[in-house]
Amino acid sequence: MDMTATIAPKSDQLNADDLISGPVTVTIQEVVQGNAEQPVDVRLVEYPGRAYRPSKSMRRVMVMAWGPEAASYAGHRLTLYRNPEITFGREKVGGIEISHLSHIEKPLTVALTATRGKRKNFTVTPLPAPTTARDFLAEAHQAAGDINNIKAVYYAAQKAGAPQETLTAIYQLATPADENPPA
Repeated sequence: MDMTATIAPKSDQLNADDLISGPVTVTIQEVVQGNAEQPVDVRLVEYPGRAYRPSKSMRRVMVMAWGPEAASYAGHRLTLYRNPEITFGREKVGGIEISHLSHIEKPLTVALTATRGKRKNFTVTPLPAPTTARDFLAEAHQAAGDINNIKAVYYAAQKAGAPQETLTAIYQLATPADENPPA
């Protein structure tokens, strides 16, 4: 049994504690305006109902890599990890940083503010295009009717970086027709 789901905080956002078990590669569904305290909600395909709310430094990295227009970020992928050295005030509380981005050709280094008056280089690495040797959709069809097996195929496809269309098709196989969202 994978214990990861049992330790996930209940929240409307992705938290550093969600990444205790390791980094995750996610796909951006859309970017919407947040509130005054958290101005950006990055909605993720893999975490429906929960947003990644990047820090100002991570927003700067995204803008440097992908440009200022957030509407173009849909479908882009990023790897998020927990950095236990992130501080709030004087206390180390841990936070989420980006290690890899899709849609960049080479590593990108951005000088970010580390502390007042001090800057530190932060580098993100290109995220390779997903390659899938397995035919996850065919596997899901073979598991038809067995929701647990379809879910297992979905999570394997997700972990392998399968295209969003494949993930959506597998998800729909596991969801009764009356629960499928309208197209």
